[in-house]
Amino acid sequence: MTEPLDHPLRIALVDDQPLVRAGFAMVIDSQQDMEVVVQAADGAAAVDQLRARTVDVVLMDVRMPRMDGIEATEKILAQAPEGRAPRVVVLTTFDLDEYVVAAIRAGASGFLLKDAQPEDLLGAIRTVHRGDAVIAPSATRRLLARVVAAPEPQQKDTSVLDELTDREREVLTLMGRGFSNQEIAAELFVAEATVKTHVGRVLAKLGARDRVQAVIIAFETGLVAPGAD
Repeated sequence: MTEPLDHPLRIALVDDQPLVRAGFAMVIDSQQDMEVVVQAADGAAAVDQLRARTVDVVLMDVRMPRMDGIEATEKILAQAPEGRAPRVVVLTTFDLDEYVVAAIRAGASGFLLKDAQPEDLLGAIRTVHRGDAVIAPSATRRLLARVVAAPEPQQKDTSVLDELTDREREVLTLMGRGFSNQEIAAELFVAEATVKTHVGRVLAKLGARDRVQAVIIAFETGLVAPGAD
């Protein structure tokens, strides 16, 4: 369960288009529980500003001058104090942008299309802050499946799954299919609190930062097949 904050969610906007930043800032600042505290026009500026500022969520464009969103995501997460790393949501114009999964591998917690509805943007921010990931939409599952399946064929190493119990494998499989905790609970006929416990154990055993990284592992090991629904 997420503990109540004593301050609004602190958001950083990183995009080289001023109008995009202004539009997102207007939507975010209209909410009582969040505020934009950092704006940067490229990845390098974001890395510099976030050395001195603590934020909860970063909305990160992919294609920018000087430093793109992938490198910036890596550097921001690497320089964050232990346990204080922000969640990163990658912004993209295209729903099949291979840069996005590269950014997710770098530590981002999901991705969002720039033409998303305002309520989807706000929902994504709240979702990643809770520790979940923006992976439920079918477009995201297609993206993960497409890029994870793309590298050169090789034998799948499934040893990372060895520590998981049968139930934890079931939970990971459903996570890979884009199920939320509530949907997993309904599928397995267990309480949502039980699912949260299983998810936490899965992440710990896999050494995954969040659900997105766990889902990538599920694809890479063949536990979930590309295109699975």
